[in-house]
Order: sequence, then C-alpha cells, then structure tokens
Amino acid sequence: MKIGVLKGNGIGPEITAATIRVVDALGLDIEWVNIPIAEEAVALYGHPVPGEAIQMLKDVKVAIKGPISVEKGKGRVTCYHEDGSEYVYPSFNNAIRRELKLFVCQRPTRGIPGISGDHENMNVVIMRELTEDVYSAIEHRIGDVAAECVKLVTREAAERIARYGFEYARKHNRKKVTCVHKANAISITDGFFLECFRRVAAEYPDIESDDYFVDATTVYLLKKPEMFDVIVTTNQYGDILSDLCAGLMGSLGLGAGANIGFDGAVFEAAHGSAPDIAGMGIANPTSLILSAVQMLHYIGEDRSADLLEEAVRSVLIEGACKTRDLGGSASTEEYTAAVIDRVRQLMEAAK
Repeated sequence: MKIGVLKGNGIGPEITAATIRVVDALGLDIEWVNIPIAEEAVALYGHPVPGEAIQMLKDVKVAIKGPISVEKGKGRVTCYHEDGSEYVYPSFNNAIRRELKLFVCQRPTRGIPGISGDHENMNVVIMRELTEDVYSAIEHRIGDVAAECVKLVTREAAERIARYGFEYARKHNRKKVTCVHKANAISITDGFFLECFRRVAAEYPDIESDDYFVDATTVYLLKKPEMFDVIVTTNQYGDILSDLCAGLMGSLGLGAGANIGFDGAVFEAAHGSAPDIAGMGIANPTSLILSAVQMLHYIGEDRSADLLEEAVRSVLIEGACKTRDLGGSASTEEYTAAVIDRVRQLMEAAK
C-alpha cells in the first residue's frame, strides 16, 4: 500500500529515513510517497502547508511525519481552499491535523526496564482532543496592552474524544478511562468537557471511569502512574501530559504519537525538530519508530507491529546500543542498524 512521508525539518529527515529503513526490514509491500511540507513545500508551492500536500495526504490516507518546528511566535498559518474559503491555524502541525479532520492524538507510554527507573511498569495511553481548546487559533492582540485567547469546547468534539477513549479501552481490554480537566478553576469550559465525558461514560458501564484535575494528575503520574490506564483530555493538557509521560519513560525521544480521524491517520514523533542537533547523526529515532508500530496496527499488520515493538524494546532493555539522550553513545545509524538486526533475528526465529 502507499504510505505518505512528511520528512519535516531539523532532525525530521534523519529519523524519518531511519524509520522507513526499519519498517522496510519487515518485508511488507509498502510504497513510500514523499509529501512536501514546511521548507520543502515553500520551495515547490510557495506555502508551508499547501493544498497540494493536503490532497496527497487525503489520497494516501495514511502517513508518517517527522517533527516540524518554526520560529517561536511565527507558526500561525492560513490554508486556502479551492472553494475560496480559508482557515487560520496556530501551527503547521495543527493545520495538517485540522485539514485532514484528525480529531484524536493517541499517545501511549509504556515503561522500559533499565531506562524508565521507577516508571518501568508505567502503561498509560493519553487520548488528546485535537480540534479545539486554546489551539483553535481564536486569539487576538488588544493593542499594545494585552492579548486574548478563546478556549473552545463543543459537545460534538468532547463526546467524540470520550467515546473514542472508551471504545479503545473496550477493544484493548483496558480497565479504566480517566478524564483530566481543571473544572474547579475553569468551571464553564472544562466543566462542560467533564459533563460530556460523564454522559459518555454512562454508556460504558463495563469500564470504570473517574476524573482528576490536571495539576494533580502531573503529581500522580510522577508518583503513582499505576492510577491511570486510558486518559481522555483536552488539547493543551494532552500536549503537556504526553510530553511529561515521555520524559518519565526516559526521554522525549521515546514518545510515540498517532493523529487519527474517521478517514485517515498521520503517525508522528511526539517531540520537536531539535534543530540544535540536526545533521549531527545523533538523534534518537525511537519515537517515530514506535509511531510506526501504531501505524502498522492501524493498517492491520498486527503481527509485524508486535514484532517491531519487541525488537525496539529488546534493544533498549539490553542497553548495549543507546542514543545519547538515553545515556549511551550510539549514533542514529548505529541504533537503527541494531533495531534492524533484531527485527531480522525475530523474523527468523518466528519461521
């Protein structure tokens, strides 16, 4: 099948190339289709998120994406449509998600013995709502004295993300779904999000549900991560908590991400583009490789997905080949080669 590739910028091209090599080692019939984005798209189409790239993504339906970063305060982008309409997004990443109608960012965290310390048994999946909250780009300056941002929560989006979380829990034999919010201080919008969650929870009496304030959740994830199984939360809280979980796992370089909608998905590294180490050959590609594990599950290649995850985890647990962010000295190339070797060993053993 055809799978799109958005290389991104910074370390994006390096970790994307590594991920493609690892997935190709599985021997699947995949045709990788390059889709220009950011600087590459500007050079070709004069726009960082052009309609041509969005249409290519809609055509392939499934893609992997390296990180995309822009200068702070300059990520806001306007996308133009054939019917003459246009929409403003707060970032390139947000534009891709919203243009493709991707509504949930699914970010799993599974601890790794020898790397995750006290969190080696952590096993949490964060379901981040992608279409609303303060990332809706409804903001403006008030002269030179202030700036204002609207926090948007609709019943459609809140119930949709909650239902996705419960359906995921039911399908994957997860026992509990937790809503994370700040309904005590942001009582109307976060209160409404919690209200919608509880309404959906009533439809799933077989699955336990509860809720916690977002600030308390950060402490509980640090000290008692076993309290959580599946977390459903708003856009900004999900962004922050998933980075926290990746850090507790051992490094942002380990955090996987999947942006999923009803008619397609983009699987991405959960971290930024790290321009300070771009081109040095030391980036950790694990985040995008584990995102590719989610991609393989999504397209029905469960056996290959499980094998790839086992290969990555076994290399990391053994500890002989770790990148610098994990305390090792392996280059991107050395680590990628180690994972490919382990994939081939596991495939041979499975014959």
